[in-house]
Amino acid sequence: MLDLDFTEEQEMLREMVRGVCSQHAGGDVLRELEDDPDGVARELWSQLAELGLLGLLVPEEHGGAGSTLLDGVVLYEELGRSLAPVPHLESCVLSAGALLLAGSDEQVGARVPSIASGESIVVPAWLEPGNGYSPKGVQLTARQDGDDLVLDGTKAHVRFAAAADQLLVLARVGDDAADIDLVLVASDTPGVTLEQQSSLAADTQYRVTFDGVRVPVANRVGDPGSGWVTWSKVMEQGMVLAAAQANGGAEYALEITNQYAKDREQFDKPLGAFQAISHYLADARTNVDGSKLLTYEAAWADSTGRPLRRLAPMAKLFAGNTFRDVTAMAQQVFGGVGFTLEYEIQLYFRRAKQLQLSWNDSRRCEELIADVVLESA
Repeated sequence: MLDLDFTEEQEMLREMVRGVCSQHAGGDVLRELEDDPDGVARELWSQLAELGLLGLLVPEEHGGAGSTLLDGVVLYEELGRSLAPVPHLESCVLSAGALLLAGSDEQVGARVPSIASGESIVVPAWLEPGNGYSPKGVQLTARQDGDDLVLDGTKAHVRFAAAADQLLVLARVGDDAADIDLVLVASDTPGVTLEQQSSLAADTQYRVTFDGVRVPVANRVGDPGSGWVTWSKVMEQGMVLAAAQANGGAEYALEITNQYAKDREQFDKPLGAFQAISHYLADARTNVDGSKLLTYEAAWADSTGRPLRRLAPMAKLFAGNTFRDVTAMAQQVFGGVGFTLEYEIQLYFRRAKQLQLSWNDSRRCEELIADVVLESA
């Protein structure tokens, strides 16, 4: 039976994360780290490590807490609420998840505990310039030369690449769409070049070029040609957590907009007293609540052993669109001042669009949902 009530422990987790984020990821920290080469709120990262939250979803035998995806949703709503600039999703969920799912015992033992402790940061290098989110979008090549793999190509939008000691690279190894490997590459390997990119969110992203980069074949994660299957699986949890992150951001953006609508007066009455604005706020509240429920259902399904193939892209699609729409509406309620750097809403407006485009954009989510819908029709 579907149960969406949070436990006392999960509410305590929420309170703890909110307190830590408010202390170490306030608006001043966000502004300081915009377009920063490193981009990581280091004090927050250290606190998350000390509290065992970096390894929240990592099994206990590998140095983590072994918590469920529902616990992860609680954490990510608070990270989204504060727009926390940390590579938790990249390193502690997607990269660690890929290693746990397909890595050798040696790879898991060498990498996962250090990821869970925060000692190591591993980020995925997935998207490419001008290419999409499907497996066909992976065109960087990896060819075997003796005991080495040689990588050639370019990745784009690699978040926190300069802060990472390892990159988890998606590389093409054959002509079929899904002939893709996952390869661990140290960020300081000869032939790897990092060039920082500008983004709408002013977060830290890099264009990473691989020019004849040689790594041992042993750096391949999983069997040859199995990388896309592994990546698709870990992305299911990733999409649910990205949805939770969007919901947290939308919730806070709506809170500050509601307060502004109460405080700001025009024609001797608060903005919220005008029917048009009150209806906008009502629609936003409905959409945020609906988005949260869909995300909770997806996390509950995973936590009870049910499949995520349909629910994960649905949650990401709805939450990404909701975060974007709520913050766009909020900008209109705030008016011109909302675009000034002194106001928080512009931070959320810009980050909303960036998150909507990340970890499968709306069009890709629709394609994934349609695949399931048409199969069952």
